[in-house]
Amino acid sequence: MSGDRPSPLVIERILRDRESIWHQIVGERDLNALTGRMLTSSAIALACYGAVLGFFHSPLMALTSALKLPLLFLVTLAICLPTLYLFNLVFGARLSVRQSLALVMVAITVTSMLAVAFAPISLFFLITANDYGFFKLLNVAILTLSALVGLRFLTSGMQVLNDNGLLAPEAAKATVDEKATAPAPVQAVPVPVGATPAAVPVAGQSAEPVAVPAGAAVAESTPNGAVTTAPAPTQVPAQWPGQPAGASFPPGMLPPGYVAQRPWDGRSAQRGEPTQRPASMTLLYIWILLFGFVGTQLAWTLRPFFGDPGQDFAFFRSIDGNFYAEILRTIANL
Repeated sequence: MSGDRPSPLVIERILRDRESIWHQIVGERDLNALTGRMLTSSAIALACYGAVLGFFHSPLMALTSALKLPLLFLVTLAICLPTLYLFNLVFGARLSVRQSLALVMVAITVTSMLAVAFAPISLFFLITANDYGFFKLLNVAILTLSALVGLRFLTSGMQVLNDNGLLAPEAAKATVDEKATAPAPVQAVPVPVGATPAAVPVAGQSAEPVAVPAGAAVAESTPNGAVTTAPAPTQVPAQWPGQPAGASFPPGMLPPGYVAQRPWDGRSAQRGEPTQRPASMTLLYIWILLFGFVGTQLAWTLRPFFGDPGQDFAFFRSIDGNFYAEILRTIANL
């Protein structure tokens, strides 16, 4: 599916081709249309799931829950998005408001689509196990699981932005400068054993060839200057500078002073360096906790979503207690 082609099934593209979503956000290409499609899909999915929740009480409660559940996620986003954007600005990230919004909308879209995928299961238990406490805990667990998966997509997207230098631009620039100034690797040209390479004289050493039995260990130099041992190589350099073309060695012989060199792969110098997580990634996890606390408290403020069958219909309940105390009380009653 093309990244610029409008489609209500944006969730399919997110799940099947998420790399193109991340690169579209990195390049800020057509983000308004992408965000609009994710917003529409999320609102429809959350409305459908909210209707299932409200049917436990009455059709009127189903209608109000269908309105309030999308409102819950969008108001939570509106409250928390400025904090995420300012966190990134303070620590030098180059994310725009549109990029931040698109990233969070990816997480909300995945959450809403997973929740509506669980709707048949929730409806099944609504019909077969008509218990208010159990039904409430079941759907809280469904929404929590869906939110965790959605937030996992958010952290993946932020990691891609970090790899592209949008979260830690100074570190990315330093890495590019190091690669630009790194010396080019020097590698020998290998030939099979039994060929006739020329000898290399080494100061202070004999010019005679050194016999190396099959399977014997030879010295290897490592990037930090240490010397290790390894099995004798089966290939030696084809030409040793400064020697007559007629000098040769029989099979299994190495010239004096030969030290085996491992090929330079461009990553060996980085293996010993500890990788540093950008401050923006650390703050992202703090922001996720903040998003969760705001969302749960707002859900408590906008209740009821299920509707206690022992009480009359009400669009809102009085604000008393909190979400976590109610969950613990429900578990205790079970």
